[in-house]
Amino acid sequence: MVVAVEKLITSDILKPARYLGNELLAVHKPWDTAGIRWVLTYPEVYEVGASNLGHIILYNILNAQPRQLCDRAYLPGKDLAAKLRETNTPLFAVESKRSLTEFDILGFSLSYELGATNILEMLDLAGIPLTWRERQESRGAEGQEGRESTDTQSAFPLIFAGGQTATSNPEPYADFFDFIALGDGEELLPEIGLVLEEGKQAGLSREHLLLDLAQIPGVYVPQFYDMAEDGSVHPRRLDVPKRILRRVATPIPAYSIGLVPYVETVHDRLSIEIRRGCTRGCRFCQPGMLTRPARDVEPDQVVEAIEQGMRATGYNEFSLLSLSCSDYLSLPAVGMEIKNRLKNENISLTLPSQRVDRFDENIANILGGTRQGGLTFAPEAGTQRMRDIVNKGLTNEELLRGVKTAWEQGWDKIKLYFMIGLPGETDADVLGIAETVSWLQRECRGKGRKPLNFNLTISNFTPKPHTPFQWHSVSTAEFKRKQNLLRQEFRRIKAVKVNFTDVRISAMEDFVGRGDRNLSKVVRLAWELGAGMDSWYENLDRAFSAWGSAIAQADLDWKYRQVENGEWNLFHVETQKGKEAEENSPLSTPHSLDIPLPWDHIDTGIDKKWLQEDLQRALEATIVPDCSFEGCSHCGVCGTDFGHNIVIESPAIPKFAGEFVPNTTKAQRLRVWFGKQGNMALMSHLDLIRLFDRVVRRAGLPIAFTGGFHPMPRISLATALALGATSSGEIADFELTVPVEVDTFLRKLACEMPTDIPIYNVEQIDLKASAATQLLETAEYLITVAALAETTPIQWQNWIDTIKAKEELWYEQITKSGKSQLINLRDRLFELELVENYNCVAESMSSVIRYLGSYRQDGLVLRPEQILFMLETVAGVEFQLLHIHRNRLILGV
Repeated sequence: MVVAVEKLITSDILKPARYLGNELLAVHKPWDTAGIRWVLTYPEVYEVGASNLGHIILYNILNAQPRQLCDRAYLPGKDLAAKLRETNTPLFAVESKRSLTEFDILGFSLSYELGATNILEMLDLAGIPLTWRERQESRGAEGQEGRESTDTQSAFPLIFAGGQTATSNPEPYADFFDFIALGDGEELLPEIGLVLEEGKQAGLSREHLLLDLAQIPGVYVPQFYDMAEDGSVHPRRLDVPKRILRRVATPIPAYSIGLVPYVETVHDRLSIEIRRGCTRGCRFCQPGMLTRPARDVEPDQVVEAIEQGMRATGYNEFSLLSLSCSDYLSLPAVGMEIKNRLKNENISLTLPSQRVDRFDENIANILGGTRQGGLTFAPEAGTQRMRDIVNKGLTNEELLRGVKTAWEQGWDKIKLYFMIGLPGETDADVLGIAETVSWLQRECRGKGRKPLNFNLTISNFTPKPHTPFQWHSVSTAEFKRKQNLLRQEFRRIKAVKVNFTDVRISAMEDFVGRGDRNLSKVVRLAWELGAGMDSWYENLDRAFSAWGSAIAQADLDWKYRQVENGEWNLFHVETQKGKEAEENSPLSTPHSLDIPLPWDHIDTGIDKKWLQEDLQRALEATIVPDCSFEGCSHCGVCGTDFGHNIVIESPAIPKFAGEFVPNTTKAQRLRVWFGKQGNMALMSHLDLIRLFDRVVRRAGLPIAFTGGFHPMPRISLATALALGATSSGEIADFELTVPVEVDTFLRKLACEMPTDIPIYNVEQIDLKASAATQLLETAEYLITVAALAETTPIQWQNWIDTIKAKEELWYEQITKSGKSQLINLRDRLFELELVENYNCVAESMSSVIRYLGSYRQDGLVLRPEQILFMLETVAGVEFQLLHIHRNRLILGV
């Protein structure tokens, strides 16, 4: 059953266009012909989830499978969540608008230790029991009520999780999911879909279906495993694997093209993966350990995907993604080839944090241009000793060379990432961060140049499973002390902005991330106490309070204190000689590296013994070379299960064809009349401007650009339209570098526009003519108004006539400066008539009123809500504005 969302997704909620599901390149497959119906959910707000590359890739892959349908859902904002609960409406998938309970399988991406509370919020909003046991009991109750409980079609959807956090240690979340998908999903999810389809056709019970899924490499079904007293996990039946394999897939760039949102997202650009996996071997880095081996994408595939993607999406920016982009040897060649091909289209390239030792003029050239983006490096530590301990593989000379190259190529501000709390760190190492920054500033000085600015993020090291540093922790008090050391030191250094991460949340991340199944109750209690959106700065105090209370209520505060005090540390723990353990005290902190860990049953390919040996190498400050480019490090990954490193030699770097030079030629000017109907009424004015830019790019129209540092397309909308209002009379001006036939322009523009933004007319105007925004004189509206009292059609007509008969109707208006002024609204009203009456609810009548009023850019505007004020003044009745439709904008001569 389709959820009636029209009354929920309205202009009174924040960014209602988030929930429309009508994005460009969204896939709408027929519901009735689908054998298996998926929902991929990203448990964050839409702006984060819809731009996540993994989310887009898996969505495209699943919809490419025959008989498989994939829809999407996101964490709703607080305003929509409140509406859903008030109206007892279940959370829905954005495309089909169907309740999540109608789907066969519901998948969550879990990429952050504290993110599971958002998942529980979504399950609760969907009316789905939170744990697999509760879902099983609910099905049992259905059977007792006479409904078939063994048929998978009558049960709740299968609930699963994937993502980095779910792969590294799923145990704190094991109670909530029917299964966990470990590792890369490109091949794994289609295999799961085939098993589900066969099981559904055979009418398998939920348990038998999960047992079939457990035979797929990469699928972990927690209910088939038990936790021992030491926290380790073992099978409770013989027909499931003892250790579950992490899946590895080769990236396919073509699947990255898709889902162009109408609202601005966090990563509002085309993103293409160029390399998956990292073998640098940084000892703190979980993604580097969980994504081995490294796999380069063929340069031709990358170039083709970017060129096709930019044409298909209309984006003006693209990003090349990898854990270490600089280790993709073809980066300069690929970047330059794309830059040359798209040099006339004002396209810019962004890269994530890069290896500073590989940053050179070639990479600087592909990043430069009219919109030179930010530059981010991650030295991680302030001294050579600490960088050797973490196996960063970066010398002071390489750090200076990279930063100086950036400065010489025109960058005046660079972002640097550092960490504190690493194993073996001393105060000298901490202060070395400030010394390093000061040294870099001194070395990058020159006449006529501003001092080099640095934006620093100094995070607290949080140990992660499956890394050599998983046996290390630091006390909260020690983090605070080290942060204070740095604050004092940076007071003496100018042109540096320093951001520190919150030590409280770091401790929570550590506690949950290295926890066992006992933490599932903590996660649930934290959600019940208000935790959610915990990665957002404004929610930190609430999150810390909720998690702290949950830990105490679960009787695990003793264990959390071990983390907070830095005692939950399996290495370098001082034995308290001469002190006897307290009677009946909880399990004391173990001292051995060989004790079982809650995530030992997850086979990532890396030998635990190798991690132990690498920890010893860290304490000796011994470097392990990058096995993609030097000898094998013998970590255990390479083989038949996980494959081998794939490193592709770089092709020749194409000759630089020159920077984008904005074409400011104005050869033709066209005026376009268009509408804004249906769902697109919920798109904001800024989003509409962004849409026109992308539409013009996709249509291949020769738009002129402004000059200056940030060239912008010469597209000018006459005026904004209120959010939620519809229109059949909007106006936009376009300036072109080459004359285009009016009919051709109209056809190309209309072809790329959403159907709810119809193009009515295009006219050529004189190049020297005033812009539409300067010529605005009046606007005609149709407004639907309801009286909050019993009324008759005769009364409505009398009120309209009374307003028309008056010469003065004074209205108090507050100016932008906060001053009050009286204006005569009657002077701004030129036409007013009653168009239609109808009953909307019992004892209430609504009417459609047409009015023509002043609409000048100097502020002489008659707004729809001021018509309500006039009605209330003459009628003595309260009115409600139900809808606004702008019929037309009228321009002066």
